[in-house]
Amino acid sequence: MSTHAKRERLLLADLLKSAGPEAPTLCENWTARELAAHVVVRDRRADAAAGLVIKPLAARLERVQAEFAAKPYEELIQLIRSGPPAMSPFALKPIDEASNTVEFYVHGEDVRRAQPEWSPRELDPVFADALWTRLERAARVLGRKAPVGLVLRRPDGQTAVAHRGTPVVTVTGEPGELTMFAFGRQEKADVEVEGDKEAVDRLLAAKLGI
Repeated sequence: MSTHAKRERLLLADLLKSAGPEAPTLCENWTARELAAHVVVRDRRADAAAGLVIKPLAARLERVQAEFAAKPYEELIQLIRSGPPAMSPFALKPIDEASNTVEFYVHGEDVRRAQPEWSPRELDPVFADALWTRLERAARVLGRKAPVGLVLRRPDGQTAVAHRGTPVVTVTGEPGELTMFAFGRQEKADVEVEGDKEAVDRLLAAKLGI
């Protein structure tokens, strides 16, 4: 049975292939090649990927990622498509689904929304609900650097408090768009932002996300 994570993985691979290795992305000023290398390292080199959260290992991560980025681009795309090796925790469907559904969705949008012409992706209701569930759980972590109070709200009125404080800014949008906003892609998220103008400006300039 296909999972959200597996579907988003294949879509990400397609987007990276179509964009080409030197295409810009929204992620860390990386090119598509560098983003592809990041995904492959995360899949296959846990020893290096730990540098994403452990600062003393960041230099090792950068070195290993550069080595993968030097590989032929088509090889990187195929490694993404084929998925993690059997010994990787991500090879287990529950871990893959929990860890990679949002990861691959956001990176896919990083590729797509960096292009000159793009429009919000229409998500099926089941996937939208899956993104919302994950966003609710992670909201406090993603919004911890918000300089003002931050409430995320779906059009149907469901809300998640990402940061407590005053003044409060409310961001309304579909789950996919709120996810992009909360992961620091505020300028490329199709949302409505309500609140005091100064507070809104501070939020839009803040570095949200992990």
